[in-house]
Parts: sequence; structure tokens; C-alpha cells
Amino acid sequence: MIEIHGNAEGYDAGVFIASCDKSVPGCLMGMGRVNMPSVMVTGGVMDAGPDLLTLEQIGMYSAQYQRGEITEEKLTYYKHHACPSCGACSFMGTASTMQVMAESLGLMLPGSALMPATCRDLEEMAYKAGRLSVELAKKGVNVRDIVTKESFENAIMVHAAISGSSNSLIHIPAIAHEFGIQMDAGTFDRMHRGAHYLLDIRPAGKWPAQYFYYAGGVPAIMEEIKSMLHLDALTVTGKTLGENLEELKRNGFYEKCDAYMQKTGIKRTEVIRPFDNPIGTDGTIGVLMGNLAPEGAVVKHSAVPKEMFTATLKARPFDCEEDAIAAVLNHEIRPGDAVIIRYEGPKGSGMPEMFYTTEAISSDEELSKTIALITDGRFSGASKGPAIGHVSPEAASGGPIALVEEDDLIHIDIPGRKLEIVGIKGEKCSLLEVEEELARRKAAWKPRPGKYTGGVLKLFSDRAVSPMDGGYME
Repeated sequence: MIEIHGNAEGYDAGVFIASCDKSVPGCLMGMGRVNMPSVMVTGGVMDAGPDLLTLEQIGMYSAQYQRGEITEEKLTYYKHHACPSCGACSFMGTASTMQVMAESLGLMLPGSALMPATCRDLEEMAYKAGRLSVELAKKGVNVRDIVTKESFENAIMVHAAISGSSNSLIHIPAIAHEFGIQMDAGTFDRMHRGAHYLLDIRPAGKWPAQYFYYAGGVPAIMEEIKSMLHLDALTVTGKTLGENLEELKRNGFYEKCDAYMQKTGIKRTEVIRPFDNPIGTDGTIGVLMGNLAPEGAVVKHSAVPKEMFTATLKARPFDCEEDAIAAVLNHEIRPGDAVIIRYEGPKGSGMPEMFYTTEAISSDEELSKTIALITDGRFSGASKGPAIGHVSPEAASGGPIALVEEDDLIHIDIPGRKLEIVGIKGEKCSLLEVEEELARRKAAWKPRPGKYTGGVLKLFSDRAVSPMDGGYME
């Protein structure tokens, strides 16, 4: 993946998409300022390794090694074989998800998201995208002429169908903000309700990401959820979404994909389910609200064990991820605990991902269905398991997550979209009693010194908005 930064003649500084030599495999990607012409081509998805080994599994194997469950030799084998080719995520991680989102927004050539990096189709598509970028620049067409609120709504419906990364709930609202379009995490929650989840791709599903393209990619998903999309939304081709989908049927796109699919020995419907036979019917993302997260918290419920959809747990708070993962790996966390990782939000530490902690939990048979991870940080797109993130307001802003103490009772209700403190020191209390105790703790709470004392990260931590609004700088 290559980004070209600087000034394109006649346009503001940003990321400018250049054409590439057709003889050179690969492509260029950009997500520049919204007043620039833009056609995106993304780095292709990485192939899976032996036995369909994919990169996100290394976190699980690393945790198993640290617990003494596999040998160092086995871990080394997995590490040496998890990345057998060039390309981005070999699963529906954040990079893969945002490729899909770019195509869903109408900013990529139809059918180009998640092409395998080793596929010759990618080279041809990169060349076409480069030519189209130049044509749009000459015509003075820019992103604002293409993307609308309806485009974002299309992207969110596709996100629900593919069980996309929870990081999209930061990226999409931040991008929409640049367009002057109001779009927050609550929009995802509202639109995911009742949406059909169709894609059986890791980490929530079974197959590696390259199979998504073989099964027809974004166009095949859109065909299944056609009734839920704005088909009149304009795209970078100059045609509407509906027109693009019809053209793909005529130009042999699906026949080409079928030829790749046949080589896998599985059926297309094993990767992309028909609309009337979905994996789930309530989308894949939920926003939980309550006295622990007055502004909301995000859960990718498609990756959460059903046993953890409703639970009351004892709080085990940690002020950084390093302490939390050590407690998990050293068996200090027991069934019934709620691992709280705080001061990891945008203002606290720049909002890093809690990937290794989620993998340590989800790979532990005893803990994966008996505890939860709750954080004001975020997760990798590879994360799975009982994980709730983006808790807002964050701890650095004095949010309730900063006030949680050992053995407080935390109630999770994913179907009811609730995340609440329901007890103090192991004893259940009324919500009024909890509010009074939190007020007492808040009066004694003192802000922690910022993690960064200078530079761009200091600027970001000082000016970052809530992750529920996109975590951008205001």
C-alpha cells in the first residue's frame, strides 16, 4: 500500500492518487482531502498460508505459547507461514473492511475491493483506476461531487453484512465529518438493527479474506442486500450504484470470480450467504449505553460468545493494557471477572488497539465464555471474543470508567444495549445508590498527567473528540 502526499496542481495538499505503470504489479491507494478527484485502488488482500493459516491467528498462538500450551517450535512455524504473500489483511480486519467501505462509498471501481495481491486482475484494475483518476481531474470532478449521506448509509449496510471491523465506527464518522455529514456510532447501531449478516469470513467467520473476492466481493454482497441500498447513489464511474451492478452482470465479472471459487472446492454460498439464509439478522455491531458509558460503547456482537450476551461480572480495573494482559496470562483473571482497561482512549494514550489482550482471552477456553473485556481503547479488526470498546466518556476525561473500583458489579446486556454499574464492592445496589457513589468518587478523582508532553500526539490528545463521534481532532 503506497500513499503519495503533496500538492497536485490545482488542488489542496493531501493524498493524491497517481496512475501506475501497467507493467508493475501492485497499486496505489489514497484517501485524500474531499475536494480532490479520487479513485481508490487498494493493496490486494494477502493469501492464506498452509491449512488456511491467517495472520490474526498469531495472537492466539502467541497466548497459547505464553501459557505453555504449544511449543516454541510450533509458534515459530505459525509465524513463518502466516504471511505467505504480499498484501493486506488475510481476514476481515480494519484494512480489508476499509477497502470494502471505499467501494461501498462509490470511490473504487466496482468489484475491486479485496482482490488477492497475487491476482493479475489487480494489476489491470490499478491501471484502469489510474486512467480514471486523470480523467476525473481533467473534468474537475471531486469527491464531494460523488459522496452523499446515502453513500454512507450504503456503506453501513454493507458493513453489517460483512461483519466489518469495529474501527469503522471511528473511521466512517471521521470521514463523514470532513464532508459536513452527521454520522456517528449511533447511526451504525440504528442501521445494523434488523440487517442481515451474510459473510462467513474470519475473524468472526470461517474462511480467509481472499475467498471474499472469489465469491463475488462487494457486488455480490450488494446484490443480496439490494432492497436495503440506495441504488441511485452516484459512483466514481459516473454511473449509479444500480447501473454498476447491472453492468457487472453483463461483462463477465461473476463468471471470472466463479472460476477462482471452483479452485477452492467450496461453493460461493458457503462464503456469502443468500439474503434469506443469513448467519444473523441483527447486524453485527451494537452500541451499549448506561451509567458506565453515558455516551456509548461499541461491541461487535457477531464475534461475542452467546453466553456473554447477558452477564453480571466483577470489575478488575487496570490503568494500561500491559498490566491487564499480564494478569490474563498469569491466570489472575477468573471466570466472572470484567477486565477493565482504561486511560487508553484518544485523550488518554491515542487509542491503541487491545489486540493481544482480546486474543489472550478468546484463546483461553475457560475465560472466553465467562469474562468480558471493557475498555475506552479500541480493538484490532482481527479481534474476536467478549470485547466492548470505545467506552465514552473515556477515563482521561473523567468518564465513569475512571471511577470503577475492584469488585464493582458490571452488567452487560447486548440485546438490550446496556452497559451499567449495578453494584459496589460486590453488593448489588439501586441505580440511585450507584450514582451517589460515583458522584462521591468523582469528587475525589484527579486527572492523570497526559501521556504525551509534546509533538503531534500531544496535539491530538488535547483536541480529540469522543470516539463515538469519530475521534477526530476539533
